[in-house]
Amino acid sequence: MSVFEEHHDELEHYETMMGPWRGRLAVSLDLLTNALVLVGQHGVYCHSVREPDKPAMDVQLVQKELAKAKQLIQSVMEGLRSERESERS
Repeated sequence: MSVFEEHHDELEHYETMMGPWRGRLAVSLDLLTNALVLVGQHGVYCHSVREPDKPAMDVQLVQKELAKAKQLIQSVMEGLRSERESERS
């Protein structure tokens, strides 16, 4: 499932309030905040590695949240670039 499907309601809310590009940045910041919280929990609750060939579950979740934020930020950058190019034409 893509970030756009998974966070449809949040994106719709922020995009309505702030516009599409700023709204996506707002959701990106929320996702990054979630990742920071997960990393903080790692230091408190995770004291052992259960599967040595895989990262700890919370690290996997952090990677997933960061990947989603990256996808949103990339879409904003592409959108802003597209707007800039259409203004030049």
